[in-house]
Amino acid sequence: MCVTCGCNDSNQTVYTDVQTGAAIAVQRTAAGGAVHAHADGRVHSHDHDHHQDHDHGHGPGHGHDHGHGHDHDHNHDHDHDHATGRTIHLEQAILAKNQLLAERNRGWLAGRGILALNLVSSPGSGKTSLLERTLRDLKGRHAISVIEGDQATLNDAERIRATGCKAIQINTGTGCHLEAEMLARGLGQLDPPHGGVVMIENVGNLVCPALFDLGERAKVVILSVTEGEDKPRKYPTIFDTADVAVITKIDLASAVEFDWDAAEQSIQAVRPGMPVMGVSAKTGEGMDRYIGLFDHR
Repeated sequence: MCVTCGCNDSNQTVYTDVQTGAAIAVQRTAAGGAVHAHADGRVHSHDHDHHQDHDHGHGPGHGHDHGHGHDHDHNHDHDHDHATGRTIHLEQAILAKNQLLAERNRGWLAGRGILALNLVSSPGSGKTSLLERTLRDLKGRHAISVIEGDQATLNDAERIRATGCKAIQINTGTGCHLEAEMLARGLGQLDPPHGGVVMIENVGNLVCPALFDLGERAKVVILSVTEGEDKPRKYPTIFDTADVAVITKIDLASAVEFDWDAAEQSIQAVRPGMPVMGVSAKTGEGMDRYIGLFDHR
């Protein structure tokens, strides 16, 4: 759940294995559990809804502790009007829980020698096209699995399946980003091989994905030449939390009068020293440097 915009609140997330068509629907509450706020400002969460199927054999983040009780030695007083303070505490609790699950994911991936990259961008930036080109260029060099994040449809995961790569589609419903718990469940279904690569295509959004660590090795922010050179200054958080910036559709740069120097300055103003590379999924220009990310771990 994103407390600020209210997305994913009591929302259903659907995980679909596009190879088999098997789908699992999980009813979600705030950050995967019920979050309880007390009058004294303390917040804790309870994972009540465990009636859905669990796969305890593979994915990270499945070490459940159900031994909590409700006999608190303090008084409850919910008749108060501190909405702003309560929202802040809720957001802190949600992000803290997500971070804990992200660290579990990171450890699970590291223990299996898996490189996980989180691709973030606005809708229409060319993430899926870049991913398709990447899979073709890396075929036979790395075992790659893909987790696709979208609010609805299996469209992108079907495109990935057409390349011969195994993919899991996560449909977030009203959710505008993936969370660490979603990645954990997705990995459980995906069961990526040891020493492989997991590509995570996040929901198209330049705001909320910046706040939610998934446990990836690196976050790759993608900017299309059709979006304008000032996008990093308009959405600084997503660029400041990324490790690599990739400018896509450079074959269209001259047609849209894209100013590379201005874009580079915008990126460096937000995240000094961050590597920036330009690619064209259509022509293959710049792909050699991008592919190098997968060869140097």
